Order: sequence, then C-alpha cells, then structure tokens
Amino acid sequence: TALNTLAQIGNVAVAVSGDARGAAGKVTGKHGGIEHVLVDFSAADMEKMAIGDKVQVRTFGLGLKFVELPHIKIFNLDPFLLAGLPVEKTSGLLEVGVAAEIPAELMGSGLGHDQVYTGDYDVQFTDMDRVRSLNLEAIRLGDIVAIMDSIHTHGRAFRKGAVSVGVVSHAACVAAGHGPGVTTIFSGPPGSITVHYEPAANIARVLKIGAFEET
Repeated sequence: TALNTLAQIGNVAVAVSGDARGAAGKVTGKHGGIEHVLVDFSAADMEKMAIGDKVQVRTFGLGLKFVELPHIKIFNLDPFLLAGLPVEKTSGLLEVGVAAEIPAELMGSGLGHDQVYTGDYDVQFTDMDRVRSLNLEAIRLGDIVAIMDSIHTHGRAFRKGAVSVGVVSHAACVAAGHGPGVTTIFSGPPGSITVHYEPAANIARVLKIGAFEET
C-alpha cells in the first residue's frame, strides 16, 4: 500500500535485479484491490525479466498542488508528466484535453472508496450498446479521460457538475461492475474543471512509451 500511495504516474522505475538489471521504465497507473503499481518497460527489456525480479520506483510528486487553483486536487501525477499534458489554467478554471467523456452512470468498481491516492475506478462494460453509443470501446491504455458528475477529492462519489480526470491504467474485464480502470489525476467541484475532446490525449505520447517509444 505504501508503494501504491507514493508511486505517481510518470515516475521512473528501474529493474535492480535479474538479467534486465538497469532497465528503466515508467509508471503508467495503479490497480486497486490487488494494489498493483503498473509499469511500462520496453518489449526487449521485458524479454529479460522473470518472476521475482525486483523493480525500484523513484517516487516523486505526492502532494503536488496548483497554488492558484487550491479547490482542484491533483493525485497520482509526476510533475514532469503534468508539464506535458494538454492542460491550461484560465480564470480560475482548469481546462483539460481528453480522449473521452464518461458519464457517472457507467462507473462501477471503486465507487465509494474513501481516497484515490491508490487504486482505480472501473468503467463498466456490461452494457455494450451504451458503451458503443459513447464510442468508449475505442479507449486505449494511457488515454486521459473525464468522468462527468463525479468528485474524487475525498473519495469517489457522485456529484452533479463535478468533473474528475484520470488515466486509463488497465484493460477491460468481464466481471460484473468492472471494466477498463481509470486512475485519478485531477478532481474538482462543479464549475472548476472543463474538458474538450482531444483524441491524441494519451500519456504514452508524453512519456515516449509504447507506440511512441524512442529508439
């Protein structure tokens, strides 16, 4: 739980044992319940890894704040990643470019959890007609998404007009109440966060991982 709390999306993680010792990756999210910290390594480095290898996360960013926007909370975010995200502060508001908007009605596992420094919040994929009508079947790992009418400042709850923004950290699931998991990065009361559609809003572009890995 301590590692899950301290690790932030974008933090550097380094293999410190095994054949891949010295390989560096990036934290990409968190998975609740099982309390996993999710890390992306290159395919070549993962070929050298084995169960039991140790990975050290250089944790940095817990407690990050917008000094000029104290009513908006930041969670699970490395400051260097924040600097590269499609985010703009204007007139007391935070405007964020997102790859999708998700209605609160679709959110499942994770609702009611008393804090969001660990874990994630699942988008239910049980009603695929509804999911397809919102084009949510197209969301990808690393996408920045907005959960509408949802406030996470003191745990996850429904609040009309509130917006919470997160990163898709794990893929879909067939279990009831589950689906792609979203790790929260911003949350604020009604009228504090606005979003606009930006299909390229994905942390992989900023972190240079996955399809955007530099060779």
